Amino acid sequence: MNWKILKTESDYNKASMRLMEIFHAEPNTPENDELELLIVLIKDFDEKNYQLPELDALEVIKFKMNEMGVKAKDLESIIGSKGHVSAVLSGKRDITLKMAQKLKNYFSIPADVFLHSA
Repeated sequence: MNWKILKTESDYNKASMRLMEIFHAEPNTPENDELELLIVLIKDFDEKNYQLPELDALEVIKFKMNEMGVKAKDLESIIGSKGHVSAVLSGKRDITLKMAQKLKNYFSIPADVFLHSA
């Protein structure tokens, strides 16, 4: 589909549904390009039309880690080296789209957490 600026609630709902369908898209694919575009379009619509509560993705991740008994070491397979994990959890390094996809699946976190934290 050729996406354009989302102007109606119907456009927004279609874009949101499609985003959820392709959230797993592999990098360097047309689906991933579409995913990145949808994130921008949805975020733009949200900012113009809704007062969304600010969710801090890092705080949600830390909460889920505590809730599930997950240690930073356990995230190395998702985020990368011990240093990367430490930098992400301390807020010194941003969560990439690839990390967000893996964290979403690992913790069963809604994709919205990552959409609204940027």
